[in-house]
Amino acid sequence: MLTCRRPRSARLVVHVALVLASPLWLFAAATTAECGQSWASTGNSAPNGLVVVIENKPQENKLNLEALNNPYISGVALQIHWSDLEPVEGKPDWSRLDQLFAAAESSKKWVQLLIFAGFFSPPWALHGVHTEMFPLQYGPGKGTVAPLPMPWDELYLNRWFAFVKRLSERYGNSPAFRVIAAAGPTSVSAEYTLPSKPEDIPTWLKAGYTPEKYAAAWEKTFRVYAAAFPNQYISVSMGFGLNINERGKIAPRERKETRQEIIDEAMSVLGRRFVLQFSNLDGFPGAGPGPRAVGFVIGYNGRIITGLQLRTSCERNSGNMGAEGNPPLALKKSLDIGMQPNAAGQHINYLEIYEPDVLADDLQPVLRDGALLFK
Repeated sequence: MLTCRRPRSARLVVHVALVLASPLWLFAAATTAECGQSWASTGNSAPNGLVVVIENKPQENKLNLEALNNPYISGVALQIHWSDLEPVEGKPDWSRLDQLFAAAESSKKWVQLLIFAGFFSPPWALHGVHTEMFPLQYGPGKGTVAPLPMPWDELYLNRWFAFVKRLSERYGNSPAFRVIAAAGPTSVSAEYTLPSKPEDIPTWLKAGYTPEKYAAAWEKTFRVYAAAFPNQYISVSMGFGLNINERGKIAPRERKETRQEIIDEAMSVLGRRFVLQFSNLDGFPGAGPGPRAVGFVIGYNGRIITGLQLRTSCERNSGNMGAEGNPPLALKKSLDIGMQPNAAGQHINYLEIYEPDVLADDLQPVLRDGALLFK
């Protein structure tokens, strides 16, 4: 059974009380992170610095980890599908993760795992599960229609949690393993985003979506991760809910309310091991959804661990990153926006850059300057 939850108004009061009562430990946590010391609750120092994002390519025999040799890089974040790790139930193929952790430990880089469930669950994990057909919202295969398990389906979640526990048993004590992205009630990535185009809404209404049901699935997820990964920080990659309220009516403010509710729940359950991340940073300033969300995360700097990930590669898609035909400028503009301090003078703890940018010769001066911002 999913956890019975307090009404939204009651949860808001509790969260405000926690925030007002906790400035001392929040300040201490931020100070500890800046000093590079370990927190007793994690056994690892806080994630920090520039991070290379590596995408698993199933068609290749092994991961290309050349980027871990870059001196300006502090960590590595691997994007990989659940279906590529556990094609047969209970028989995971750990070969790529073994390779990753061995390389990270030898190169003194810390690791974040971004394992995608949802659309990328293995077929066996969907047997008997409530699924609906949706197009992938973004990324490789965008527009492809595929079955998506409902985020609250208990059979699906329990199968995912069983994999999560096997993962923790194998790698939970690795000194390189710093961050694990919370996933499960997700769709196309580790972000808590769902297909949300107008044509998708009738499908969600028919499936019985409510913000309470969605948030309850996330609360259960946070509790499982908190128990399974006592030595790691747990990141939540920010997204939104749907514009559907508890009565099954269209309500434009529900997306943001659900976003905040999930963040508040993560803070409550995970405490100082919670990491808030946004994965759509680019070099375009302004007031669009992307810049507003970046500013939202930056507002938490110093209170909790925060991180940003570039939307795509500047080397390959400079026009989409703020400077058509000029990858170094696109990367610089993105770093300048992401590294802005907030009103308290605090900046994010880490910033993730895709592998082609870390390997590109013309971007090395920008990477060097970016790395210095974290010293």
